[in-house]
Amino acid sequence: MATFRPGDPAAVTDLFEQIAPRYDQLNDLLSLGLHRLWKRQALLWIGPRPGQQLLDLCCGTGDLALLLAERVRPAGSVLGVDAAAAPLALARQRAERRSWLPLRWLQADVLATGLPAASADGAVMAYGLRNLADPAAGLAELHRLLRPGARAAVLDFNRPDPASAAGRRSAALQRQLLRRVVVPVASRAGLREHYAYLEQSLERFPTGSVQESLARGAGFSQARHRPLAGGLMGLLQLVA
Repeated sequence: MATFRPGDPAAVTDLFEQIAPRYDQLNDLLSLGLHRLWKRQALLWIGPRPGQQLLDLCCGTGDLALLLAERVRPAGSVLGVDAAAAPLALARQRAERRSWLPLRWLQADVLATGLPAASADGAVMAYGLRNLADPAAGLAELHRLLRPGARAAVLDFNRPDPASAAGRRSAALQRQLLRRVVVPVASRAGLREHYAYLEQSLERFPTGSVQESLARGAGFSQARHRPLAGGLMGLLQLVA
């Protein structure tokens, strides 16, 4: 049985290579389609406009990049970046069916993209920060890529604050949903260990308040973490 260690770049990349063919279907099923609403809330914070140069980091199969590309036409562009080849291949296939959209794709480590500094007017990262070996370094690279005043949105599972009673209740609910709903459903697709990884990854993921501190330490002038879905998800809103 495969095991996937949070914080191990090779293991995490391998995980996403394997789940790519079922990723979108399971996202819709497990969130009852609500992940689309959460992603649109991230886009509302970014406020994409025609002519902007935008980034989708940890872009996966490209759903957010496609939404961004619709809004930056005609003179803008969107670059989707991901470390795993299989999700990017699916993203390219989706983009080919909408060839008029200004999209490009790059397979690269999000901790060291190699892209020029201050080259983006905004960026999103959905369900990627938690999977990085070093979330602080990921936020630093995100800040490096943004022009001054540019906005970024980081969407992910929320790690409730264990210091508060409300946080402990949210954490208990989250564990039960993962163990009793998410993992059993994924097991039917042969992906039990892949989705059991979610709970493991949350154990090392910074809480919202710590994410705010890390973002300010990375140079962001503004950082606000908003709990979503009753505290099960979180949206980190940033200004470079």
